[in-house]
Amino acid sequence: MRGTASKKLIKAMALTASIAMVALPGRPAWADNLTDAFIGAYNTSGLLEQNRALLRAADEDVAIALSALRPIIDWTARVRQDFSRARTGGVLTTDEPSTFFTGLTLSQLIYDGGASVLGKQSAQERVLSTRQSLIDIEQQVLFRAARAYLGVLLQEETVGIRQNNVDLSAEELRASQDRFEVGEVTRTDVALSEAQLASSRADLAGARGDLSTAQAEYVNVVGKLPGRTTGQPGLPNLPSSESEAQSLAQRNHPAILSAQHQVRALDLFVQQQRSNLGPNVRLNADAGITESYEDDDYRNDARVSLDLTQPIYAGGRLAASVRRAMAERDSSRANLLIVQKDITQGVTDAYVRFQTATASLTASTERVRASQVAFDGIREEATLGARTTLDVLAAQQDLLDAQLAEVVSRTERSLAAYQLLQAQGLLTAERLGLAVQIYDPTLYYNLVKRAPAQVSKQSRDLDRVLKALRRE
Repeated sequence: MRGTASKKLIKAMALTASIAMVALPGRPAWADNLTDAFIGAYNTSGLLEQNRALLRAADEDVAIALSALRPIIDWTARVRQDFSRARTGGVLTTDEPSTFFTGLTLSQLIYDGGASVLGKQSAQERVLSTRQSLIDIEQQVLFRAARAYLGVLLQEETVGIRQNNVDLSAEELRASQDRFEVGEVTRTDVALSEAQLASSRADLAGARGDLSTAQAEYVNVVGKLPGRTTGQPGLPNLPSSESEAQSLAQRNHPAILSAQHQVRALDLFVQQQRSNLGPNVRLNADAGITESYEDDDYRNDARVSLDLTQPIYAGGRLAASVRRAMAERDSSRANLLIVQKDITQGVTDAYVRFQTATASLTASTERVRASQVAFDGIREEATLGARTTLDVLAAQQDLLDAQLAEVVSRTERSLAAYQLLQAQGLLTAERLGLAVQIYDPTLYYNLVKRAPAQVSKQSRDLDRVLKALRRE
């Protein structure tokens, strides 16, 4: 019986030598890697679509600002009823003429101290700021994809380890029962093995639940169920030092670049509000025909005027507008400092996290090796009667903990590497070389920046672009 138990123990040890991936029903047959997760997230992200639309709205603000420099032409139709009563030489007369007017009116800005030009330049800076914000959102989407993929991979490996532990505990229970039958151990030892098997099965059920949760997150982020994962991804190119990473982040991170453009936009806005305190010159013209309802008389009219206006008093609104713009500018400058500090801290945190995870993985790998050797030795000694069942179960638990710690450390290292990329502003589809159609933010801007009229070739081009974007 001892030989039979020994063979079963050797078979069980072989099961722990590798981590088997558990095939779950309903899983697709194709293999997924981290690049597939990136591509799926980039192509299906609703958050990216939302912020691309916000960028197009910012593009239109440039066209709106430009329109203030162009003539405004309106067609006007007006029905007019006048009432007048006069006494002349003791004679009271009443006149109630009714007229109809139709014609065109034109208004063209001549001079406003540069306020309209400054408004256009401010809108352009806001576009550049929004573009950088979109890149930052792209980084968030891709990092969430990395976390979702690595989360699935971690839970799959955990399920594999838990499954092997269940198989190992079942083998240990059978060995304990065989040894009990020949009087080598007591009923207590069998009960301990039964408790270990029940605990292993409960842990396996929990691990499978965690895997289902990780798969749901993957579907949410990537847009489809994960296939058979291809294992841990290779590490991206990382900076050689923390200072190098911080320097790169200060130059390239989209959050910093966005805040810088926001500061410039508000500087221009302050200048625009100050320009509104000065004179404004407009050319006004109208031409049309006026007809009388009382007879067939009509009159053709045309007028041209050059109007100059200078604000004198507006209840304090103009001065308050300048002060408000200055406060917003000061706020944006403070925000830029906060963003720069946050990015620096984020780089430090990610760099330390990666170094810690690397050291932890090295230690965990050594722990697995030592725990495996100890477990093999204790099990062999147990077959010779030199160790108790409790010793074997304790060694089995130590090996299990070591294996779980190793896969957690490996996942943590990969996640920290991509977090460091994000902290530097380098986690983008273009820099990763993803096989996707990179969204071009200049395409829509180039079509609208000159504020095309509703009936024009550019407007028809815009219609086609909007149709392609499914935003008609």
